[in-house]
Amino acid sequence: MNIESIIGRRKFLKSATIFGGLAVLLGIVRPAPAGQKEPQGQPEHSDQGYRLTEHVKKYYETARL
Repeated sequence: MNIESIIGRRKFLKSATIFGGLAVLLGIVRPAPAGQKEPQGQPEHSDQGYRLTEHVKKYYETARL
């Protein structure tokens, strides 16, 4: 290895460490959102549930081993 490649690698690693540390700090220190949104209610589900229709029956017949 030559000296220039070693210096280039060290410079890259130093830069990556510095910018990685800054990214972590910015993620931790980021201010909380000003207004908290109220959680929306659960979506309404139909009471029908699972239905065994003709196309489902055909699939089950073709999927048998």
